[in-house]
Amino acid sequence: MSDRVHNTVQEGNNVGNGNNGSLSGAVIAVAGAGGPAGHAALVRLAEAGAVVVGADNNPERLAEAVDAARYARGGATVTGETVDLLDPEDTRAWAARIEQDHGRIDGLVHLVGGWRGSATFADTDLADWDLLEKLLVRTVQHTSLAFYDALQRSDRGRYLLISAAGATKPTAGNAAYSAAKAAAEAWTLAMADGFRKAGGEQGPRSAAAILVVKALVHDAMRAERPNAKFAGFTDVKDLAEAIEGVWSKPAAEVNGNRLWLTEKP
Repeated sequence: MSDRVHNTVQEGNNVGNGNNGSLSGAVIAVAGAGGPAGHAALVRLAEAGAVVVGADNNPERLAEAVDAARYARGGATVTGETVDLLDPEDTRAWAARIEQDHGRIDGLVHLVGGWRGSATFADTDLADWDLLEKLLVRTVQHTSLAFYDALQRSDRGRYLLISAAGATKPTAGNAAYSAAKAAAEAWTLAMADGFRKAGGEQGPRSAAAILVVKALVHDAMRAERPNAKFAGFTDVKDLAEAIEGVWSKPAAEVNGNRLWLTEKP
């Protein structure tokens, strides 16, 4: 087992985030919270009134994201931990602590990313697969298994995977990336089937769904490349809005579905 560091960052008061947001009373975990998409998701979920618990392997980036989310909504309960999501026991312990501390878990947003590619299919380096399988598949396996039971106990549990259009239509230079994303999607759809079966005739009470983008863009990318078009890309703020919106839909409507934020290939 790898070393673990459990560091609560800038915890707000524990009375909740108010009662006027769409996610008031919800407890939502965000895996990969330190990146640009995680930063936007923490802010949006906090603004919507959720108690937000982020995890990342970079404590400095995580602290910045947590601070920004707490600033966006004064008094919001937003915490962060450095968690090794490649360690199944560490991941399960993280889920257990969230439920113990807050009494429930209503969501896991999976934003752990990574990309490797090649100029041509023949140039594919299988070392890229070794890395991406860990980042894009193993972390999904560990978080889904760790959070499944708690999400099933929730009256509005959601597991959200952020995926890429390339999983549906792979390109020659993205074989490893597309294959890893496709595997993560299949795993998430299997989780959705578990929710469906658990719901029986009444339908699922919790849901696992996939938000599909072409690629993501954020302000820093635009600043670095002011002349770039980023055609078809999804802004991380728009992604965060879509993430929040999944909770406004019935579980049966989103469970096992791909929700496209870009044009289908």
